[in-house]
Amino acid sequence: MTTTRRDTFFWDRVDMTPNTTFCWLWRGRIEQDGYGSTSIQGKTQRAHRAVYEQIIGAVPRGLVLDHLCRNRACVNPLHLEPVTTRENVLRGSGLAAKNAKRTHCKKGHMLTRSGGRTKQRYCAICKTEWSRNKARALGKPFKRAWTLREKRVYDA
Repeated sequence: MTTTRRDTFFWDRVDMTPNTTFCWLWRGRIEQDGYGSTSIQGKTQRAHRAVYEQIIGAVPRGLVLDHLCRNRACVNPLHLEPVTTRENVLRGSGLAAKNAKRTHCKKGHMLTRSGGRTKQRYCAICKTEWSRNKARALGKPFKRAWTLREKRVYDA
């Protein structure tokens, strides 16, 4: 494989200086979200993806690259793993990941999964308490009703 001027220009922006995390840091353009950015044949792409595709190969269709080291400026292909977008989000530290890891509400009650298509989790005790308080504030009798395996359950 011959090295072109463009390849040299690209690899000059990768800092492979040994460090404690073994990250290869991108020294080119860094976007506001912390990821490196480069232009290859007039097309802008993420630096970590460009390095991965040059060394490992194409990222499988439908998958994204997850930084195992959690360093967005890292382009070391050994620190990148192709995963689904869902897996990548759940591995992160964002709101979706934090909520997915929760098992109890703020008051310590166990979260339960709704039976609907949304698969949302909620605290049945707090939801009942909220409904009861809302009904009381509106001056109406409290009546809880939901479908549970096609049977109506009422709590008066």
